[in-house]
Amino acid sequence: MSARTGVRRAAILAASASLALLAVPTATAAPAGLDGPALAKKLTKDVQVEAVNRHLIAFQRIAERNGGNRAAGTSGYDASVDYVAGKLRAAGFDVTTPEFTYPVQVYDATTAKVGSTSYEALPMEYSPQTPVGGVTGPLRVVAEDGTPGCEAEDFAGQDFTGSIALIRRGSCTFDIKHRNAAAAGAIGVLVANNAPGPLGGVTLGQPGVVPTGGVSQADGTALAARAGEAVTVDLRFHEEEKVSRNVIAQTRTGREDNVVMAGAHLDSVEEGAGINDNGTGSAGLLEAALRLGGSPKVNNAVRFGWWGAEELGLVGSTKYVQSLSFEQQLDIALYLNFDMIGSPNAAYFVYDGDDSDGVGAGAGPYGSAQIEKAFTDYLTAEKGVQTEGTDFTGRSDYGEFIAQGIPAGGLFTGAEQIKTEAQAAKWGGRAGVAYDPNYHGAGDNLGNVDRVALERNSDAAAWVIASYAISTEDVNGVPARSSRAAVRASARTFHVAEHHSHADAS
Repeated sequence: MSARTGVRRAAILAASASLALLAVPTATAAPAGLDGPALAKKLTKDVQVEAVNRHLIAFQRIAERNGGNRAAGTSGYDASVDYVAGKLRAAGFDVTTPEFTYPVQVYDATTAKVGSTSYEALPMEYSPQTPVGGVTGPLRVVAEDGTPGCEAEDFAGQDFTGSIALIRRGSCTFDIKHRNAAAAGAIGVLVANNAPGPLGGVTLGQPGVVPTGGVSQADGTALAARAGEAVTVDLRFHEEEKVSRNVIAQTRTGREDNVVMAGAHLDSVEEGAGINDNGTGSAGLLEAALRLGGSPKVNNAVRFGWWGAEELGLVGSTKYVQSLSFEQQLDIALYLNFDMIGSPNAAYFVYDGDDSDGVGAGAGPYGSAQIEKAFTDYLTAEKGVQTEGTDFTGRSDYGEFIAQGIPAGGLFTGAEQIKTEAQAAKWGGRAGVAYDPNYHGAGDNLGNVDRVALERNSDAAAWVIASYAISTEDVNGVPARSSRAAVRASARTFHVAEHHSHADAS
């Protein structure tokens, strides 16, 4: 036996052993079909923005028939669930709508009072409550620069001790703003909306340190004019448990122990129809699923999720992931998230899986960097779009997947943050204006969607979903079925040749 033959045999045996470890029996077998690029090209061609837009029209009409929104716990949300689930069942998917419970804040006190004038202040989720009668202090206004309240220096130059801090929304999370204010000595925080309408249905994201409420853009401006006066903030509530549903749909073909999962939240805030946030992600994902079909020629099963109560703290997706056993979580190869993919002043952000930007939360679980590259490569090569990274801030439904070690990635066109001059030069749109000026407001409707961005991102979603439906090898080492078959065929050919070689030598 030559050294070259020995190396070749060792390589084949090693590959065969590796594949044997991966060859877990599943309930369904993937039919022979297209390779990754071919399926991705077909699905991308089949997903048309006109069809995606038709789903947006449906969500708009559902909202208009149900009090103007599709928020969790409303008839508008239930109708949205029925619409999505009905389409998927007709396309042949295995569809369930599992229920989950979530806490709802029922307001008992929502006021900020200066003299004889009262303004509505809505407690944020995770805000501590005030005592009955509220807390009182001088009103201190944080200057409205490009990042109001986002840095400790924003609170220098005036005494915030014992005060109520008034901060304009934008550029960083509510949690960061209120913690900076508390560190400066504030005993309460009011965050003023940066777009018309009230500021409710929002969250600090984690237990807060001082009572924090949201006021409308107009009330924030009126309060700012009364800086220095005594203000009494009364923020009290109690919680009630309610029931909502997710929509889960899985293909009937492909490996069930190496599932490609993609999701988008289906609920809106109470203030509007939520067509960009997150009708766009839901509609793009739905059209990709419908065009893929319930029994596609794939190697890996594809599971789609439409999440409920995301706007109340990522509840639906979190409850779903936590309901899975460790083995069931292991079955999920990766998770792709689509939350706002048609913002009217659109950015082109891809979740920063490798932390190459060095901002915030750090890299995602192993495989997240490869997912980021898949999206970036497609948008750059096929759409001619330069992308930027966006941090895993924990503001969307990838949160619990990452917490459990599941690699994740996805697309985002921006919310309340401000587009820079450099970004406007690169992507078009208006510098100095929020990516979505209608974020969480009544203006988030069918007329305020960038359909060029919607088309590009819907195509990118289709491309990446289809590619991973064939092979997740770059994410977790599990190759496509065709690759496994080729290795096994090579191994069989080698063993036959070895048998003949031994026969000749005898």
